Amino acid sequence: MKKMNNIVLISAASILGFTACSGPAQKSAPVLPPTPVNVTEASVAPAVYYDKYPATVVALNQVELRSQVSGFITGIFFKEGEVVQKGKPLYEIDRRKYEAAYLQAQANIASAKASFERAKKDDIRYQRLAEQDAVARQILDNAQATLETSRSQLAAAEANLAAVRTDLDYSLIKAPFTGRIGISQVKLGAQVSPGTTLLNTISSENPIAVDFVVTENDISRFAAMQGNGNANDSTFRLQLSDGTAYVHTGKIMAIDRGVDNQTGTIRVRIEFNNPDDKLKPGMSCVLQVLNEQSGDRLIIPYKAITEQMGEYFVFVAKDSVAAQQKVHLGPKLKDRIVIMDGIQAGDKIIVEGFQRLRDGGKIQIGIPAAPQGAPAKK
Repeated sequence: MKKMNNIVLISAASILGFTACSGPAQKSAPVLPPTPVNVTEASVAPAVYYDKYPATVVALNQVELRSQVSGFITGIFFKEGEVVQKGKPLYEIDRRKYEAAYLQAQANIASAKASFERAKKDDIRYQRLAEQDAVARQILDNAQATLETSRSQLAAAEANLAAVRTDLDYSLIKAPFTGRIGISQVKLGAQVSPGTTLLNTISSENPIAVDFVVTENDISRFAAMQGNGNANDSTFRLQLSDGTAYVHTGKIMAIDRGVDNQTGTIRVRIEFNNPDDKLKPGMSCVLQVLNEQSGDRLIIPYKAITEQMGEYFVFVAKDSVAAQQKVHLGPKLKDRIVIMDGIQAGDKIIVEGFQRLRDGGKIQIGIPAAPQGAPAKK
């Protein structure tokens, strides 16, 4: 009987221990409240945007002035940096020896003409005598040879006169076209050598051009613009290096003859009016080309975009639930951005509060205003 009682006691203890371990029922996880958010409606609006290309200002006509004759600079007839008219004398190289050579060449022509006239008269005289058999044939042949020799000497003297006249003209360097001249590279008394000494540079300034390069894939695009005569005056705009916009619009002037096989690019030249001389050759700028996709586009605030692994997403509010949508971005327009696809017009896009959201999360539209003096919620 004692053994039976022990068995009964152990069983009771086991039951009591099991009851103590089981304890009260576990509570379920707390339900998180909806995340407060602000939304805006995706809308279609006019979107005009430009592709940007680094560019360089170039003169349509630019010439390095170099001497074609040797000598010392004896005259400088311009003010550095001014606009000079075509044909204006700019530099004078010591002209004395060239003037002397020119006078000598003129005298040589006079002498050659006199010899030619005498030989011509002798030839006429001997021809008449030969018709009467009054002179030997050899004398007539000699007279004709002398005439041809004197004719050649006269031609040589005339050619020499043209050459020394050219040298004399080269000793006075004139502006080849109307343009702005730079700072002189030589001073009075400096010795110059033909073809090597750089005197100055002159360049045209109105109109002026801007050069930039595009890939070969864009050749047809710019060729079409050139073919239609740039019907849209706002196709080409210029942004200067200080960030200001240039007031005049441009037009395509030329597309280079071929593609650079090393870079796969081709140069395009845009012409701009430059009445105020604001554009200077060599300036760096940004050329803005109107994008063909400009028009009515779906636009949302840029701050609604999130990036994950190189892909872009937005949160769309659907029946108090945040749905994450993948989107493809177009160009950025200040604080807004064009959406090419992924959402529709009228979708409610979450712009504030999405930082704590996940796909399918509960939301409450309308973030309450922060109390006075308290920081606003983000």
